Amino acid sequence: MNLSPSKRSLKRNEVLTDYGQTEHHIYFIYEGAVCAFYAGEEEEKVIRFGYKGSIINALPSFFSGNPSEIQIRAIRASIYTPISRIVLQEFIYQKTENQELYTSLLEGLCVQQMEREIDLLTPSPVDRIERVRKRSPQVFQEIPLKYIASYLRMSPETLSRLNRKS
Repeated sequence: MNLSPSKRSLKRNEVLTDYGQTEHHIYFIYEGAVCAFYAGEEEEKVIRFGYKGSIINALPSFFSGNPSEIQIRAIRASIYTPISRIVLQEFIYQKTENQELYTSLLEGLCVQQMEREIDLLTPSPVDRIERVRKRSPQVFQEIPLKYIASYLRMSPETLSRLNRKS
């Protein structure tokens, strides 16, 4: 079964999922990079990255059907495939192997979320950088530093300075 027949493109700064929109798809990223943003009181914060070989969406909205509090936006020109919730569900229930694959993906997302929470609770900026670098070294090749800095809750200048020291 073909989950989605079409690859699509995004220009830099083009929105994939907007604030207030209900998420109906997951997106497989072939090329480029996208970020999931949360609109904080003072500024947007990066909460997740999507880059070559990764899957991203506004997961809380996708599961709940509620409007998204997350915006997913291209930070580089990107190629992706959308997979609708309906098509995904048909795929999952088609074979036991597909159910096992889906369960494995969900387990991976749970682990990633717990790792992210630990990142946010880690007081040392150096330790936060090292945790992400160890877990996802490709982030530092695929994502511009200003977005990584937002993700790590530090200024781009601090991240740049700490990167030079390590």
